[in-house]
Amino acid sequence: MNALRRILAILAKELLQLRRDRITLAMVIMIPLIQLVLFGFAINTNVRHIPAALVDQSGSALGRVLAQTVEATQVVRFTERYTDIPAAEDAIREGRVRAALIIPPDLAQRVARSGSVRPDLATPRATDQETSRPVAQWLVDASDTVIAGTIKGLRGMPLAALLRQPVNRTTPTFAIALLFNPAQRTVVNIVPGLVGIILTMTMIMFTSAAIVRERERGNMEMLINTPVRPIELMIGKILPYVAIGLVQAGIILGLGRLLFAVPLHGSLLALACLTLVFIGASLALGLVLSTIAKSQLQATQMTIFILLPSILLSGFMFPYEGMPRAAQTIAEALPATHFIRAIRAVLLRDAGLEDIQEDALWLLGFMLIGLLVASLRFKKRLD
Repeated sequence: MNALRRILAILAKELLQLRRDRITLAMVIMIPLIQLVLFGFAINTNVRHIPAALVDQSGSALGRVLAQTVEATQVVRFTERYTDIPAAEDAIREGRVRAALIIPPDLAQRVARSGSVRPDLATPRATDQETSRPVAQWLVDASDTVIAGTIKGLRGMPLAALLRQPVNRTTPTFAIALLFNPAQRTVVNIVPGLVGIILTMTMIMFTSAAIVRERERGNMEMLINTPVRPIELMIGKILPYVAIGLVQAGIILGLGRLLFAVPLHGSLLALACLTLVFIGASLALGLVLSTIAKSQLQATQMTIFILLPSILLSGFMFPYEGMPRAAQTIAEALPATHFIRAIRAVLLRDAGLEDIQEDALWLLGFMLIGLLVASLRFKKRLD
């Protein structure tokens, strides 16, 4: 009985301490709740409404009906329209679209070989030499294997809206040209994203405990009495970790190249600038968390709170296009989303600084705002 009373006393003490530790209590409730919501609603491998470009070189009613038929599948959404193929290729390289449908000038002859065309779209039958040609062609960004696989599913799409009878199954409806990753190797997509996830985890973890560590070691009074300004302290805290982050990125990309033959097509200057601003943004976010946490345990819990959405919503594991609009809005607020999108463009699609400037500027702004917020919160804590 005495042992039971002692156990119950310890239990009561732990429950009271947990109730007073509001941040830990919130994490206990929020982490499983967020996981449930993310996995239940945001994660969807059945990708729909992929942004695509349309290049209709036929300029005919038949071409318009074909585009409408493709869009009716809800697999793609034509967000861009061009008159020439190089413009569509540039849009794919810059990440504005994930695929492009090229409708050739001789569309009517190509469709005619598959069966009788609808009376309102009537045209002479194709010659024997044309009977083996697909109706049109897809250019696909295959750096994301899920997107590539989804577009490939349209290869044999029936053209019931164009024909009186089913399409001839001996030839595909669409030819598919896979760009940037024709072998559809998953590792090519994973390694650049892994740079973002590892840097998110380590950079935020390093700095989220920075201010808390000073308090636990009894150094806070010394910092108060020094002439160091809050913003100077924040910058001084993150500078050592910038070099660590660059080393980590170099290790991941170097081993990815050596072990898995992951291509490094883009400019090293663009890659270095992008990595630097992302490391700065992650470190600044960690400093903000550090001014909120009251212990290193809480700092670690907050890091996990940021890391989970960064893994699941950034496009690292699941296509961004497959997420509902609300999840995409949350994803756009995460530095990892912008970095992973941009580093894949640089490494796999040979994008330059001008092509990724939107994401790079967002990361730069996030870093500056994070440093400002952290310094203001730190100053408030000293008062």
